[in-house]
Amino acid sequence: MDNKRILAIFAAIGASAIYGLNHTIAKGVMPTYIEPFGFIFLRVFGAAVLFWVISFLGPKEKIATSDWPRILGCAVFGMVINMLFFFKGLSLSTPINSSVIVTLSPVMVLILASILIRERITLLKTLGIIVGLAGALVLVLFSAESAGNAPNIPMGNVLFIVNAFSYGLYLILVKPLTAKYHAFTLMKWLFLIGVIINFPITIGEFTDVNWTSLPFDAIWKMAFVVAGTTFSTYLLNIYALKQLSASTISVFIYMQPLIAITYAILTGADELNMVKVVAAILVFVGVYMVTKKKTEIRA
Repeated sequence: MDNKRILAIFAAIGASAIYGLNHTIAKGVMPTYIEPFGFIFLRVFGAAVLFWVISFLGPKEKIATSDWPRILGCAVFGMVINMLFFFKGLSLSTPINSSVIVTLSPVMVLILASILIRERITLLKTLGIIVGLAGALVLVLFSAESAGNAPNIPMGNVLFIVNAFSYGLYLILVKPLTAKYHAFTLMKWLFLIGVIINFPITIGEFTDVNWTSLPFDAIWKMAFVVAGTTFSTYLLNIYALKQLSASTISVFIYMQPLIAITYAILTGADELNMVKVVAAILVFVGVYMVTKKKTEIRA
């Protein structure tokens, strides 16, 4: 396994780790301090500013006219639908539910990849998907239901499914662009378009926030979502996509339930049991199976 591929795998792991923490951290400020759509405006606008600032460190690139429709599609599925449905779902459901249901994304990516870009689905990769999904299902079927601030869990779970589909489609659409453009170039335009599209949907809830009275606990969690969950993870995933296929990247989503539950354990909100140990083993075996180099089929 070459160094670039190893770094790409670490980048994908890092992004998934941050996402895993995000399920609990983002939930901690909604809706007490900020409503989900208002949070999305803060997230997208903050990340857009950061990407435009660092873009000056990258090469000066012009987007080809033929690529703008794909850029627009990436922004819609990666920075609008994906984010709006996830945060709205998180405000209605629970962090554990969200971290488990997003594991549907790799299945959707495999199906979409086979249809849209004719990515071959090998037997080993298929088995890896099944084993990893089995680990996620163990958490769904045998873990105790998390309560907390979750007013409409069924609706929230439906929104998570839409989120998983949207994120899967984003990975498929953005993959060819990663070979043509620097990560800074892609992200600055994708998030700028995301700000424009999200603005009329989210600005109302954003302006309702009482910014001057926010406690430090809410401020650091919001900063984590902007700088960590958005800015850092999108950069890490774009870097990973240069070396790995969209379906391989999506499989790292299987790590999120484990990280989310581990974080809950460390903060005293959950406890370790045999169900979680079995789920962990299945998830990591699944990730290993789909990241073996001989199973890699690039788009």
